[in-house]
Order: sequence, then structure tokens, then C-alpha cells
Amino acid sequence: QVQLVESGGGLVQPGGSLRLSCGASELTLAYYTVGWFRQPPGKEREGVSCMRNSNGNTDYVDSVKGRFTVSRDNAKNTVYLQMNNLKPEDTAVYYCALDPATGTKCDDGMPYWGKGTLVTVSS
Repeated sequence: QVQLVESGGGLVQPGGSLRLSCGASELTLAYYTVGWFRQPPGKEREGVSCMRNSNGNTDYVDSVKGRFTVSRDNAKNTVYLQMNNLKPEDTAVYYCALDPATGTKCDDGMPYWGKGTLVTVSS
């Protein structure tokens, strides 16, 4: 049974920072394309970032470029989403998702998903 768990969410003031973690069991994250998604309250889920297993490059949605950074710690089998200069519009449930296929983009069809962690940005 694959378990994928996000953690690190919480309440933060605008301009603050949080680091989200995505940990997995029964799989090795280094072999997977890893996507971060978010779903604001009352809105549809959207892609935040995509780190592809084919080349290791990470793409970010324009709204988070320069503020969010994805990293990976293979020893801990954990992927991180460092979020800086947070804005109220970043408020959402954040999900990580995995896909073992090479050359794929991150989308809603990724086979492995975590249950999400809530990030609230408010003054």
C-alpha cells in the first residue's frame, strides 16, 4: 500500500514562509515526477510546480515563480516545497502527486496523491 503524506501547512502572515514536505512509503521519490498542486477554498485545483524525473528540471506556475522552490532529499525520501513571501491568494490545500512515467507533465491524472495539507495566509 502506497502512502503519500504532506505536512508543514498552517497559518502564516502575508510575507511569511512555510516549508511543505511530501513523504512516501513503498516507493522512491527520486524515480518519480513530483507535482505540487493546490486547491483554494471554493475553487478548482491548480498546478503549482512540476519536477520531472526525466531531467530533474522544475517548472513553476507564474504566480509562484521566485517565491516557491522545490527540492528533494533522497536520503530522507522526501520532497519539499519551500514557500516564501506568501500572499493571501496562496491560501489553499496543497497536495503532492507522483507519476513514474518519463516525460510526462503534472496533471490531475497522476496516479499517486497525498491527502493534502492546509496553508492559510492571513493577517
